[in-house]
Amino acid sequence: MSISHQNIALITGASRGIGASIARRLADDGFAVAINYSSNSQAADKLVEELTSKGQTAFSVQANVAHSADVNAMFNQVESRLGHIDVLINNAGILKTLPLTETSDELYERYFAINTQGVFNTLREAGTRLNNGGRIINLSSTTLALNMAGYAIYNGTKAAVEAFTKVFSKELRGRQITVNAVAPGPIATDLFLAGKTQEMIQNFAQMPPLERLGQPNDIAQIVSFLASQDSGWINGQILRANGGLA
Repeated sequence: MSISHQNIALITGASRGIGASIARRLADDGFAVAINYSSNSQAADKLVEELTSKGQTAFSVQANVAHSADVNAMFNQVESRLGHIDVLINNAGILKTLPLTETSDELYERYFAINTQGVFNTLREAGTRLNNGGRIINLSSTTLALNMAGYAIYNGTKAAVEAFTKVFSKELRGRQITVNAVAPGPIATDLFLAGKTQEMIQNFAQMPPLERLGQPNDIAQIVSFLASQDSGWINGQILRANGGLA
């Protein structure tokens, strides 16, 4: 049954971390949420159970965003279950720091397949299928502004996402759809903390003048605003959410 009276949000890579926090926040805001995952069905289903137990509308949808056929099928599933999408959050991504000279062809291709082509695939679908007056929010990274060693390939993928954001906002003229990006600084997710010593974590925490790591909910609150009607005059912008780090 379609619930077209309720705004519908699709969040990619939403089974954990920042994506899961965004799903929780948008569900609290009254959205019906489609929680995309690539492989971790257990985490996605657990999040759906958490939300539905509170009377919220949520379901999980598997898709590897790097594959255009998966993305097309994902949009079909969301439309079939919930209705046409109002808000697309492009959160899915991978991060592994390595010097450029040590990056294999395979890792380079995987980075761009997920972080860049994944966004391209969802934007292309959203361009014709998102409801008029909708919102598209891409996730970039403050690492672009820091130029730290080991981030060359990752930064390349996110630079492309920022370029997509600015141009696509103009290409959707006449649809009243805004396209923006949020570029978090260091966020205390399992993905970020994995493999780091306590000293490294403390160093990252001291970098912003607010002297702490960001929390997933810090980003979810910003996405909540950009997904709302209150943000309607913000379009084609990159919002660097990093506590003043850069």
